[in-house]
Amino acid sequence: MRITTLALAAAITLCATAAPAKPGGEIAQPSTSTPTLTLSEALALAEDANPVLRARKAQLDAAEGASAEAAALLANNPQLNVDATRRKVPVDSGIEHWPEWSAGVSQTFEVAGQRGHRREATGQAVQALRLEIEDLRRQQRAEVAQRFYKVVALQRRLELEAQAARLFDETAQAVERRRAAGEDTRLDANVARVEAERARNQHAAVEDALTQARSELARPLQLPPSQWPVASGNLDPAPLAYDEEGLLRQLRQTPRLQALTARETSAKARLDLARAGRYPDVTVGLSVGREGSLDAREHLTTLSVSVPLPLFRHNDAAIGSASSEASQARIDREAAERDLPAQVHVEWTRLENLRQRVDRLQKTVVPALSSNEELSRKSLKAGQIGLLELIVTNRQSLDAQRDLVDALLDYQMTRLALEADAGWNGHP
Repeated sequence: MRITTLALAAAITLCATAAPAKPGGEIAQPSTSTPTLTLSEALALAEDANPVLRARKAQLDAAEGASAEAAALLANNPQLNVDATRRKVPVDSGIEHWPEWSAGVSQTFEVAGQRGHRREATGQAVQALRLEIEDLRRQQRAEVAQRFYKVVALQRRLELEAQAARLFDETAQAVERRRAAGEDTRLDANVARVEAERARNQHAAVEDALTQARSELARPLQLPPSQWPVASGNLDPAPLAYDEEGLLRQLRQTPRLQALTARETSAKARLDLARAGRYPDVTVGLSVGREGSLDAREHLTTLSVSVPLPLFRHNDAAIGSASSEASQARIDREAAERDLPAQVHVEWTRLENLRQRVDRLQKTVVPALSSNEELSRKSLKAGQIGLLELIVTNRQSLDAQRDLVDALLDYQMTRLALEADAGWNGHP
């Protein structure tokens, strides 16, 4: 009689495990107002709403304005001077009033090629900012995709935990009924009750983690708590359209390295501009005027040239600041060129290891444990195993499925990080 009842409990357990769960599990069913987003929809929302990307785009206006100003023919505007004088001159007949005036224009000229350096510096700064925006867009897409896949993984985990909670709860109820009838021991009932409570706790922990993951996904999408999304997607690996050598070959074309190169070029141009500032600007002026008494008016035409004498200030502060900036830009570029290939190699190696891990779980571990469930059911009917062995088998099967979900999530996270760092142009 004991074996028959345990067999019935095992059958209930196996049916609960095999029955397909509703998306998200019964407890995790979203309300009708909760949006369900695909990955492409989430990326489109993040592109339009993310405040960090919008702030960087706003900086582009300032950089383009500086570039347009640097492209002007001269760095300084001409200066117009107008003087009017009323002179009182004592004469024999009294006092005469002589009106005098002069008008002129002056222009300051840079003589050390500052215009070319300024155009180079601002033009490369604009190019660097555009590349940084593109790199930020890729990094943001990878981050949003990682958060999206985390929600997908936790939704799958919640389905598993809901199945486990039903599985062990129904087993505990069956054993409790048998214990009340005097057919099972208190030890069997306690073991079954502990497993049921552990399953409930695990379900609650995953549910909390899913709520946190949905809130993290909603943050770059700028969605309020009432619209935290449910993710619609899967974690299964797709064939890769690249290999490690291909990623390493295209590294120099990534927006990140190109932006660092443009920043270095811009910094060098600013250093040349600061050094050119040691040479004094020349101001040339031309003026005309009229002076003297009414019966002896003088017409004046004046050409003036003024040059400041660089005796005390040699633009050393600006040169030192620009030199430090150029050195830092060069160091940043060299560090990125050295570190990025190593980072891509590490991520590629990890991706390959995770793919092998997923394959082992999908092709060997999970099928073997599914077979163990069938063997356990037959062994239980034959009286060869008891409740404890059945619980161990079921828990192993659930743990394997949890491991598979975790491995799939790690694979997707690593793939996205690799593609973002390598500048891969494909979709997440």
